[in-house]
Amino acid sequence: MILYRTIGNGLVRPMLRALYRIDGTGWERIPADGPAVLAASHDSLIDPFILGVATPRVVHYMAKAELFRYPVLRGLMKGFGAFPVKRGRGDVGAVDYGLGVLRAGEVIGMFPQGTCLPYRDRPWRRGAARLAKEAGAPLVPVCLVNTERAFRPRRPKLGLPRIHVHVAEPLDPGAGTVEELTREAERRVAELHAPYGPPAHVWFD
Repeated sequence: MILYRTIGNGLVRPMLRALYRIDGTGWERIPADGPAVLAASHDSLIDPFILGVATPRVVHYMAKAELFRYPVLRGLMKGFGAFPVKRGRGDVGAVDYGLGVLRAGEVIGMFPQGTCLPYRDRPWRRGAARLAKEAGAPLVPVCLVNTERAFRPRRPKLGLPRIHVHVAEPLDPGAGTVEELTREAERRVAELHAPYGPPAHVWFD
């Protein structure tokens, strides 16, 4: 994670904030210490980098296991705090690793929609809420706005929009079932995004 603390916080974070004029609300709601699960909207491949701007803490991400096949990329990803997950297989090892990260008092960032590809129906999955509940960590909903204008998926296109990062009030993991926590986090993010309208996607119909 030394890369995250040096290059990430020292170079990438201030560069992205200046480049995209990133602003937002509620950043102080991300706990300054102790475990937390950040559950964010997902409209672009750059979302992990943008989410990291909202907190100086190291944010650990689950990343698809295929990316860890390449030695150089594997070293970079581990240096930035990522860990592999085999998608669609109920990867118990990745879940256990994530729980270990949270129990060590660290932060995990997750994108419950599962993909940034612009399918119109991308309901939130329950993995983030499940991790938060099992670890007794707050679930923090985060709304990322305009990231699809910075790097559009499906038909790639670059841009320099103003990006907004809004953080909702954290959810107590003991305040409901995994399903209830998931739906409430999704609702809070949708509420924060509503004033901006739908993402500017080239949608799959």
